[in-house]
Amino acid sequence: MTEKRENWLLFTLAGIQFTHILDFMVMMPLGPQFTRIFGISDAQFGLLVSAYTLAGGLSGLVASTFIERFGRKRMLLTLYAFFCLSAVACSLAPGYHALMAARIAAGVFGGVLSSMSQTIVGDVIPFERRGRAMGIVMTSFSAASVAGVPAGLWLADHFGWHAPFMGIASLSALLGLFAAWTMPALDAHVNRQGGTSAWQRIGGVLADVNHRKAFAFTALVMFGGFTMIPFLAINAQYGIGLRQDQLPYIYLCGGLGALLTARWIGRLADRFGKVRCFRWLCAGALLPMFTMALLPWGTPLWVVLATSTIFMAFMGGRMIPSMAIVTSTANPAARGTFMTLNASVQSAAMGFAALLGGSLIGRAANGQVQHYWMNASLAAMASLIAIWLAGRLFLHQTASTPLKSGVG
Repeated sequence: MTEKRENWLLFTLAGIQFTHILDFMVMMPLGPQFTRIFGISDAQFGLLVSAYTLAGGLSGLVASTFIERFGRKRMLLTLYAFFCLSAVACSLAPGYHALMAARIAAGVFGGVLSSMSQTIVGDVIPFERRGRAMGIVMTSFSAASVAGVPAGLWLADHFGWHAPFMGIASLSALLGLFAAWTMPALDAHVNRQGGTSAWQRIGGVLADVNHRKAFAFTALVMFGGFTMIPFLAINAQYGIGLRQDQLPYIYLCGGLGALLTARWIGRLADRFGKVRCFRWLCAGALLPMFTMALLPWGTPLWVVLATSTIFMAFMGGRMIPSMAIVTSTANPAARGTFMTLNASVQSAAMGFAALLGGSLIGRAANGQVQHYWMNASLAAMASLIAIWLAGRLFLHQTASTPLKSGVG
């Protein structure tokens, strides 16, 4: 596989990741608008966020029963087409309950896209370059913060909250056509399934102790972030005192910090080891995590931005080695099934973390946010356990699927 073809594949995957991550991320800074427009509580907003991830977890379980029967490209593009339609449904939703239904649909299709991208990376990228590859694909998180979220908020401020979702749908349609043209078939794994049933493959994945440890590791990493991240904007506006027009700066600066460090972190993971790099970043995130949660009302904007930028850079950065670790724990012969089940665990953990975070955070009589430090405490506990568990995973250091020549 040439470096040029490898880069084309990685940037295509990053583009697809960008849109479905943006679809999830843009909900969070819109939290203050949704709570005001729909007259809902922070816990109800947490449920709106969780609906996407919990639906993604359920769809991942279903997809694991048939994902190995189809080529990676065919599966990816089919899911992406339905995800695009669900984004249109979000943009047309007339109220809270209709939006909830549309978010569930978006989660059903978008939740599996991440696992498909990670599976493809694990299939075709050698272990020694997998950190760099994950760094490229994971820049989609940062790009969504730098460009996508501020643009989405600008659209929401000028054209209403429906507009960002229509923008996501339009961009997804263009990227889907590009992916159909540039991606190879990626179907070599189909011929290796033999007579093994889907349930036998799932049972084999779950019987592997290393796989079960990897699922626990994934859940802890997600809990270490999503008890806090969905409520950053709500806390910034109603806990620290930022104006609504200042909220995009949090995501712009934080995403830029993560974007500038992502590929560097990927190379560090390849050079010094995925586990060691993850532990450094996970431990480094603890201080800005608590600082962000404890900033008092009236904190100057520059202090908020400095803290949130460091927080988001560490949180986004640790995802790079953690995903390289998880991808490498999979038995190469069952990587597609493993990664789809792992996506279910990831989505479910994100959903439950957001639900729990929404129940922990509170409001004073004057509407000011309280108890955000409890969210940080739970995130820190999960992060510390993840640091311990990372060293107890076995990493397979091979890719399982050669990249077929030609564009399928």
